[in-house]
Amino acid sequence: MDHPPSDQVGIGWRIVRWAILQRLGRSARKVLLPRTMIRQDQTRWRWLRADVDRFLAATDREALALRRIARLGDLPTLGNRLMVELAVFTVAAYRVMLDQAHDAVDAQAAVADVGWDVYAAMMRLSSLPGRLSSRNPGRRLRGTIRLLLRFPFSAPGAPGYAVESWVEGEDIVTHFSHCPPQSFVRAVIETQGDRGEMEAFYRSWCLYDWPGADIIAGDGRRGHYQRHQTLSRGDARCDMCWRANPQPIDDQKA
Repeated sequence: MDHPPSDQVGIGWRIVRWAILQRLGRSARKVLLPRTMIRQDQTRWRWLRADVDRFLAATDREALALRRIARLGDLPTLGNRLMVELAVFTVAAYRVMLDQAHDAVDAQAAVADVGWDVYAAMMRLSSLPGRLSSRNPGRRLRGTIRLLLRFPFSAPGAPGYAVESWVEGEDIVTHFSHCPPQSFVRAVIETQGDRGEMEAFYRSWCLYDWPGADIIAGDGRRGHYQRHQTLSRGDARCDMCWRANPQPIDDQKA
């Protein structure tokens, strides 16, 4: 059985968390230091390096508290646990910004931009084999998505990821009916009240796939992704289609 202790205190997992925090720190400094934020009293506020350092330290402390809700040890695979760990940091960062008196909508945008810097780097790395081995965007998409469905999005079913996938012509379709990070965010809201965490999750995680698909395809065009239903919006599934041939950018009911 691949079930670690629920608090994930092993040395290997401590190293993973340290690595995530280090990468988050680099992205936060890159994104936040040039950024002007809106405060809850509608005044404007700029980040200094000491402010970012305090934000990161507070995010690490908040993540520690949120892991009691995440129940990482109940998840069936390492990849599933890794994705929920990343969601823990996303929600923690957003809640810390609220605690530091930033406007909720502005905090959601800032967290999304920091997260995108991390996500884009992950997409460039995971799609590198496909981009090196083929110039066909469909092959790149199909190969990379199949790889990602093995790790970290392996799908043993709830409480892990649950997904059906198939190929339609040159496209690959993935219908996710259970998403552990999204379930974690719902659990936070149910146990601690709604501070806009699901909207912060949606504006980051749920909107990355459009540009992420374009990174994977690597053909300089936009519109390689389509989705009409989204779990975080209350739908029964995320009906994702990764398209070899670009579709109109406005073709998104997300």
